[in-house]
Amino acid sequence: MCMLTGGDDAAWVEDVSKKYGLMKRHGALLEKGTAQRFLKTNTTIIFYWSASLCEIEPIHKSDAHTKFAMHLDRPAVFIRTYLRFMDILILNTGHHWNRGKIEGNKWVMYLDGKVDTAHSRTMADAKSLTINKIASWLHSQKKKNLTRAEIYMRSLSPRHFFDGEWNSGGRCDDEFLPSMQLNITGHMSDPVIESAISGTSLRLLNITYISQFRFDGHISKYRPDASHQDCLHWCLPGVPDVWNEMLYADILLWQNEQRGA
Repeated sequence: MCMLTGGDDAAWVEDVSKKYGLMKRHGALLEKGTAQRFLKTNTTIIFYWSASLCEIEPIHKSDAHTKFAMHLDRPAVFIRTYLRFMDILILNTGHHWNRGKIEGNKWVMYLDGKVDTAHSRTMADAKSLTINKIASWLHSQKKKNLTRAEIYMRSLSPRHFFDGEWNSGGRCDDEFLPSMQLNITGHMSDPVIESAISGTSLRLLNITYISQFRFDGHISKYRPDASHQDCLHWCLPGVPDVWNEMLYADILLWQNEQRGA
């Protein structure tokens, strides 16, 4: 978004975040996202932050210290509200599905409007359930002609921690070049996403395998907090720019399919 807008002073870009309710809430560290309208092409690009893609709401709205209901079977309200206006939608989730993040955010899993009592449900099960529910709902919206959007689900971005995890000495600062191996150990894609969109009208944006080769592309030790290395997020410009090229190529392919080319 920073590269597209060219900075805050670009006269041909209008910040329309307020129109989509993307303002910083009281007490929040960050905005939920941003929306920018490009006047020359009458195009609006929205970035919305939803770590789980499911609806999150306070259990006790009047309590400042309330926990939050994490509705595993409901898409985020933002998606449900604005889907009908979208031409292209790209979704991804994955790394935030862990007990530490869930408990840190004070999220309580809900299913069918009630606390999920399946104590044996793992994080992997919960993530799979949510992704399948969202994919099924999005497909139904397309089948009913309630949205014209071409919908992509992006596969999981790989992580490259060596000699430990992020909080136990894991590092990746010894890597300065992409792996030159013809084949590499790791996931070819994202089996959860692939399974969820199988038989639907949703498209897969598979960035997993191509990114497995880029041990060198992470922030590693070059971060403000040097207490641990970051071998999950990527430097920019960098690997995510290749994902954008892949997305652009697939959009062109989809448009050619629409034209019967």
